Amino acid sequence: MASRKVAAVRSIALIGPNGAGKTTLFEALLYAAGAVDRQAVVGQPGSVGDASPEARAAGQSVELNIASFDFMEDRYALIDCPGSVEFRSEMDHALPAVDLALVVIDSDPGKALLAQPWLKTVERLGIPHAIFVNRIDQARASASDLLAALQPVSATPVVARQIPIWKDEHVTGFIDLALERAFIYRPGTASEQVDIPAELQAEEKDARFHMLEQMSDYDDALMELLLSDETPDRDTVFADLIAETQAGQITPVFFGAALQGNGVRRLLKALRHDTPGPEQAAERLGAPGNSAYVIKASHAGQAGKMTYARVFGGPLNDGAELVLPNGHPGRVSGLFAVQGQTTRKIAKAEAGDIVALGKLEEAHAGDLLAVGKPAAARVAPEPRYPVYQIAIATKDRKDDVRLSGSLAKLLEEDTGLGLVHDAEAHEMRLTGQGEAHLRIALDRLRRRYGVEVVTAPPGTPYRETIRKAVTQRGRHKKQTGGHGQFGDVVLEIRPLARGEGFQFQEKITGGVVPRQWFGAVEQGVRDAMEKGPLGFPVVDVAVTLVDGSYHAVDSSEMAFRTAGRIGMSEGLALAQPILLEPIEKLTIYAPNTATSRITSTISNKRGQILGFDGREEWPGWDRIEVYMPHPERQDFIIDLRSMTQGLGSFEAQFDHMVELTGRKAEEVSQKARGGGEARA
Repeated sequence: MASRKVAAVRSIALIGPNGAGKTTLFEALLYAAGAVDRQAVVGQPGSVGDASPEARAAGQSVELNIASFDFMEDRYALIDCPGSVEFRSEMDHALPAVDLALVVIDSDPGKALLAQPWLKTVERLGIPHAIFVNRIDQARASASDLLAALQPVSATPVVARQIPIWKDEHVTGFIDLALERAFIYRPGTASEQVDIPAELQAEEKDARFHMLEQMSDYDDALMELLLSDETPDRDTVFADLIAETQAGQITPVFFGAALQGNGVRRLLKALRHDTPGPEQAAERLGAPGNSAYVIKASHAGQAGKMTYARVFGGPLNDGAELVLPNGHPGRVSGLFAVQGQTTRKIAKAEAGDIVALGKLEEAHAGDLLAVGKPAAARVAPEPRYPVYQIAIATKDRKDDVRLSGSLAKLLEEDTGLGLVHDAEAHEMRLTGQGEAHLRIALDRLRRRYGVEVVTAPPGTPYRETIRKAVTQRGRHKKQTGGHGQFGDVVLEIRPLARGEGFQFQEKITGGVVPRQWFGAVEQGVRDAMEKGPLGFPVVDVAVTLVDGSYHAVDSSEMAFRTAGRIGMSEGLALAQPILLEPIEKLTIYAPNTATSRITSTISNKRGQILGFDGREEWPGWDRIEVYMPHPERQDFIIDLRSMTQGLGSFEAQFDHMVELTGRKAEEVSQKARGGGEARA
């Protein structure tokens, strides 16, 4: 657009905790800018955001919402990111590509901690950011209380750009501290400018001076003015706010109510000044010249693959030749503007635009698509540990091939998902960030690809071992006419210390078992260990071949393998077999207000607390280390998030095996011997 004041399109991400009203603000911004003719209710017909079947069924954002709008002759690309921790992988590649992140939070100071993970993310990535306090019309606490609660969770000063105006215990407007003007909310339209109420003039002066003091920490000239009791002019104040916001030195705070449109237009005007151009994001990503950075890949069933990318450096034309990071060429075959679930074919995308590219089959989220030489992005998302899993299988075996291809597409689209093929348990497990996350993935599998699956809790890799040493003969003799089969061995079987595995040796004298069949005996022993008397693989045993006999004609490798298996199977049953349960070491991260409840829950799950300490660089958080039985861990994430307002997380890895006794052991072994798989 020739009349555009800023040539490039700037991108803003809406992030923050679940339920804070990000998608409502997304709709409000589009309406305030004139991109839609009415502000629709989120998830209802006519809404741009959360318009997918999965989002509407879930009643929350489960994927990125992308839209563009023009405001005061500038163009913006808006990304609304899911707030639930279960769907945060959606924004892993999108967030590094934006120019500014707007953290949307509730007005309740008690919920300030919910913003901390989001602030930590943008601070780690070096993304300029601001805070929008939503539902200020429902506030029951003062802005100063909220700011005091926010400051400990932010690494940079939280700087109030506004102070609310209260009337009859309700917020009815705000004073803009930079402009030194007061505004009264007018729902659905622009706020009305009024004189600053006399009773608030002293408060406004104090709040503005505090704002200037915070800014002066990064501007010596401003500091000198304040020390000299001089008042900086408005242009100086705005220049400092813009510079310090774009440098990530301060975190400005705005107030409003998205559902009523309160404060939204004033927010738009502030973001118009504060949001840097795409050059800063391109530098952060390492995007060279003309290029496109892939923020997401999507497979729309039979419609094929769409690659969502942000354009850098200059315009991108339909049909353009791009080079993938692996050096392979790719041609854009279809260029689309994106407005929620709607796409519109275009001939050219401007620098800074977020668009969908067709037919780039090899492009993946996080890829830089360059013009000329291949390039790799400088940023990489933090790995997301899978905290929940389910075993899946097709309802109809003829769908097995379709399931494999469909899952590959889902995994490419959602990097928070994973797939594990467990040959021992004969099960395929889908892993992810929580129960709702996997439920949405299976909904997509059914809706897009027509593949129905049955699910079950994942199997637990129990093991068994023995308590005492035994000596057991294994004899295999069979006459079938012609050459028969004969193998005879004597095995000494004894337990090993936990974790020592399996040892086999021979102490044969006099050639009672010829050397060429030692390996067959060992293989037979291993065959018997695949499923012991309790129904599980056997570990931590030592076996010594000490005696036996053979027949010059009827003995063979197969006969001695069978004899070894018979001797080991019978010997294990006599050696007091015991069940072993896998124990994992969990590192749990959670707000310290929930630590006592977490430790109580761990005890109820047969866990052992190893210790806890403050989480480094996360004030108000604890790092708790525990041992927990594998079957108890499956649903632990549900309890943990319930206790921590959705904030808690953990990482787990196998640590050791311990003996399982009592009724639990009997239940597990009975189920295994009965032909079913033991479940958690």
